Amino acid sequence: MEPKTKKKGKGKDLHHDRYIETVGRRKTSVARVRITEATKTTFLINEDKDLEAYFPTREMHTIVKQPFADMVEKFKVTAHINGGGIHSQAEALRHGIARGLVEFRAELRKTLKKAGYLKRDPRAKERRKFGLKKARKAPQWSKR
Repeated sequence: MEPKTKKKGKGKDLHHDRYIETVGRRKTSVARVRITEATKTTFLINEDKDLEAYFPTREMHTIVKQPFADMVEKFKVTAHINGGGIHSQAEALRHGIARGLVEFRAELRKTLKKAGYLKRDPRAKERRKFGLKKARKAPQWSKR
């Protein structure tokens, strides 16, 4: 009998598996991320756009690339992103990439966790309550 090429659990080897798939979230944005080993780091977002075309500012490029800070390996990152605004989509993509890198190499967990990339940022917009104009803003009060 031949040995199985797929490994289960943490520390997957990308030479045997085709890709690592993770999910990153922020506010109402969801990023489904696939990471594959490659000769150079490339991004493909929503099947047709690269990183520079999808995220217009340099600030968002750095947000997305932050988990790769001290990596020598190169990866191909494919992502499906929807929901929320453009900034929260960039942070959701960063969250998904960080989770995938931890599955790729477990010793990265300590540095990525310390940097805060593995925590799903739970802050979201507070719901509006009845009798109020916004979540907490009350109508103007007059004494008479």
